[in-house]
Amino acid sequence: MPFLLDGLDTEDYDRNYKDSELLRRITGYFRPARRKMLLASAMLTLNAAAGTAGPILIARALDLVVENPSTQGLLLLSFGVLLLGVFAWSFNYIRQVVSAKVVGNVVLKLRGDVFDSVVANDLSFFDEHPSGKIVSRVTSDTQDFSNVVSLVLDVASQLLLVLLLAVWLLFINVRLTLLIFAMSPVAFGIALAFRRIARKVTRNAKRVTAVINAEIQESISGIVVAKSFRQEQSIYDRFLENNKKAYRVGLARGLVMNSIFPILGTTSGMAIALLVYAGGTAIRSGDFSPGDWYLFMQAVAFFWWPLISIASFWSQFQDGLAAAERVFALIDAKPKVVQTAQESIERLEGKIEFKSLSFSYTGREQVLSDFSLTIPSGENLAVVGHTGAGKSSLVRLIGRYYEFQSGELLIDGTDIRRLDLDTYRRQLGFVPQDPFLFSGTVKENIRYGLPEATDDQVCAAAMRISNGSWLEVLAGGLDTEVGARGANLSMGQRQLVALARVLLKDPSILILDEATASVDPFTEAQIQEGLEAVMRNRTSIVIAHRLSTVRHADRIIVVQQGRIIETGTHEELLSRGGHYAELYNTYFRHQSLEYVESFAR
Repeated sequence: MPFLLDGLDTEDYDRNYKDSELLRRITGYFRPARRKMLLASAMLTLNAAAGTAGPILIARALDLVVENPSTQGLLLLSFGVLLLGVFAWSFNYIRQVVSAKVVGNVVLKLRGDVFDSVVANDLSFFDEHPSGKIVSRVTSDTQDFSNVVSLVLDVASQLLLVLLLAVWLLFINVRLTLLIFAMSPVAFGIALAFRRIARKVTRNAKRVTAVINAEIQESISGIVVAKSFRQEQSIYDRFLENNKKAYRVGLARGLVMNSIFPILGTTSGMAIALLVYAGGTAIRSGDFSPGDWYLFMQAVAFFWWPLISIASFWSQFQDGLAAAERVFALIDAKPKVVQTAQESIERLEGKIEFKSLSFSYTGREQVLSDFSLTIPSGENLAVVGHTGAGKSSLVRLIGRYYEFQSGELLIDGTDIRRLDLDTYRRQLGFVPQDPFLFSGTVKENIRYGLPEATDDQVCAAAMRISNGSWLEVLAGGLDTEVGARGANLSMGQRQLVALARVLLKDPSILILDEATASVDPFTEAQIQEGLEAVMRNRTSIVIAHRLSTVRHADRIIVVQQGRIIETGTHEELLSRGGHYAELYNTYFRHQSLEYVESFAR
C-alpha cells in the first residue's frame, strides 16, 4: 500500500540500524548503572524463583490430598504459598523501583545527548528540517525508547520463570518436558516472523506523528497570518488531510500488530490440547501423579505467556526500537559546518577577508560566486542590493553559520575554519531584522548575551541607547515582561532590546542585518543614536534599507547576484549614476530630508 507513505519521506540524515547495533548502543546508556541493574537482575531472579516455587507447592498439595489428606500439611503448604506470594511481590516491587530510576536516568542522558547534537548543527540543518519533526524526536521518541528496557525486563522475568520451572519438570517427566520444548520453535517463529514488518509499520507511524507535530507547530506559529487572510479553513483542511493519513497508517499498523494474537492463541490452544491428552494418558498409566500433571499444565501456561507477551508487547517493543533508531539517527547527523582546528583568539582586531569564495545553500543555485572582499579592522561597511543579491548570506558566512564550498574566509588573517567557534562568536554581535526575545524580562533578555553581567552593566548597556529614554515607555522598565517571543513589545522595542543585548556583549565585529528596516522613524533615531557609539573603533557591517545607516558608512558595496558591482562612499556612488544611484532613487531618496521638504512644497 504505497499510498500510505505519501508525504512520509525519511529525512536525509535517517538511516537503518541493525538490531544488534541498536541494542549495543542502548546497552551503552545503561553501562553506568551496572550496580543498579545487577540489583534489578537479582530481584528479577528471586521473583522468578518465588513464582516457580508457588506452582510446585500447589502440585505437592494436590498429591498430599490424594495420598494423605492431612489438615496440618495442607495448612503448612497454604502458608508457604502465601509467604512465597509476599516474597514475590516484594522482590518485584524493588525491581520495579530500581528499574524506573535507571530508565529515568537513561532517558535524561539520552535527551541531553540528542539535544546537544541538535544545537550543534549549523543553520542549514534547521532550514531543511521542520522544527516540529525535530521536537518529536527529542521528546516522544526518547520516551518511547525507555519502553524497550521495561518490556525486556518484564519478558525476561517470564522467561527466567520458565527456565527454572523447566529444570524442575525434567526431574519429573523428561518425555512431556521435551514435548513442551518441541513446541517452542513454533511459537518463537510466529513471534519473530512479525519482526521486520512490525518495525516498518511502526517507523511509518513515527514519521506521520512527526509530520502532524510539524504541521501543528507551523499552523500555531503562523496563526496571525492565517487569521488576517482568513485561511483558518485552509490550515484545518491541511491538518485534516495529515490526520487521515495518520489514521490509515495507524490502521495498517494495528492490523499487523493484532493479527498475531489469533495465530498465537490457536497455536497455544493446540499445544494445551495435546498436553491434556498426553498428561491424562500418563496419569491413567500411573506414570505420574495428578499434582505433576497440574504442574505440567501450569508449565504450559507459564511457557506460552512469555511468548504471547513478546507478541502482545511487540508493537511497543518495535516502538522503542524504531524510536531509538530515529533518536540515534538525529544524534549521528553530522553538521555541514566542520572546523579543521580549534584556535582560540582572545580579542579580535576585526579584519575580514573573502578570497574567491563561492557559496550555495542547496548546491543547486549559486548565491556567492568567486566573491572577494577585504574589510579592514574598524571599518563601517554598508551592504546594499536588491532582495536575493546575497547580502544576508554574506554576514551569515561571517558568523560561520553555513559552510562555503570553495575559497577562503579569513578573520584577522586566520582561516575561519580553524577558529574555536565558542570564543569567536563571543566577539561577534548580530542584530537581525526580526529579533527573537525569550520569555522573561527585558533585563533577562539583555543579559542573555553575557550571562555573568551585573545589573549595573545591564542598565548601562540599556542607557547607551538614546540615554535610556526608550525604557520610560515600558511599564516596568527593565523588569517588564516581554512575553512569548517578545509579544508584549512592539517591533521597535524588541529591536532596541536586541541592540542593548549586543552592546552589553561588546563585540569586536558588529553585524546589523537590516536592523532598522521594520521600525518607525522615531525608534530608528533612538537606534542610530546608540549605533554611533557602538560602531566607533570596531568593525561593523550594516545591511540597510534606510538612508541614515547608508550615507554615514565609511564604505558602501553594491551586491548583485552574488558579486560586488560597485564600491565607494555615498557621494562617490551617487556621482557615478550607476546601480547605487538607481537603488537610491528607488529606496533611499524618499527618506532624505531634502525629498521630504520638496514633497511638502
